[in-house]
Amino acid sequence: MDPIPLPAPTPVPPSELADDRLGGVRLWLKRDDLIDPEITGNKWRKLRHNLAGLSPDRPLLTFGGAYSGHIRAVAAAGRRLGLATVGVIRGEEHLPLNPSLACARAYGMRLVYLDRSTYRAKDTPEVVAALRARHGDFHLIPEGGSNAAGVRGCAELPAELGMDYDLICCPVGTGGTLAGIAAGLPPGPRAVGFAVLKGAAYLSGEVARLQRDAHGEPTRNWTVDHGFHFGGYAKVPPDLAAFAADFEDRHGLEVERVYVAKMLYGVYARARDGHFPPGTRIVAVITGRRTFPQPSSPVAPTVLD
Repeated sequence: MDPIPLPAPTPVPPSELADDRLGGVRLWLKRDDLIDPEITGNKWRKLRHNLAGLSPDRPLLTFGGAYSGHIRAVAAAGRRLGLATVGVIRGEEHLPLNPSLACARAYGMRLVYLDRSTYRAKDTPEVVAALRARHGDFHLIPEGGSNAAGVRGCAELPAELGMDYDLICCPVGTGGTLAGIAAGLPPGPRAVGFAVLKGAAYLSGEVARLQRDAHGEPTRNWTVDHGFHFGGYAKVPPDLAAFAADFEDRHGLEVERVYVAKMLYGVYARARDGHFPPGTRIVAVITGRRTFPQPSSPVAPTVLD
């Protein structure tokens, strides 16, 4: 089975985003949210090589939180390729399902749940063996699609830009997108990732590990900014919600709240405090959408045990 074919490079607007709040910093948006109507942005890039050569008689199994875009993307990819999918969700089941998990189930994904303590050990041989005992043999894709194959997919992004820039910025959840983008940079520009998780000091080590796995050694052209997690994953306090709504009103572009809003807020705040000097040319990667289509014809989850 070949990788999911990428369409033409997603567009970077030919003119920069006009906004006097940037204080002279120049900002372009890399619209990776337009890659595909169902498998958007960095999710498509991470899955591109992870889906190469898979056996159709084994399901895809992956991990994620209740609001995981990765879970939804794997479900959509499985439906498109005719593969059964299993989503292992952190925490207890809550009904009715939120829109993200409802979408994944409508694509045919079977949802199973792990308590938070077990979920923290999800990568250990013991937990994986227990999942195999329950679901049979499967293709395992890690949380967020962040592995060497996912990094290689994200490393293809910088070559699409076709412009001069100083920084490229992206949100950071599991580290794979930042690891790939930084690995694919030409000499000169740097990458800045804005962490969306609270207490995620481990992310720098994870980005370096992912780069070693994919390319043999880490690069030195990236940093992780931990100042804009807003209390933790999926936390959207009023000041972040107000910023995102104002950005939408000013620029006519919907802003995904869990990842993209935190990155954009961070870019504006760092421009305002002088961390990004006037004249700095920044490309911000829009990795996902706020809204996503529900399947027009839901598929019943495959019974695997």
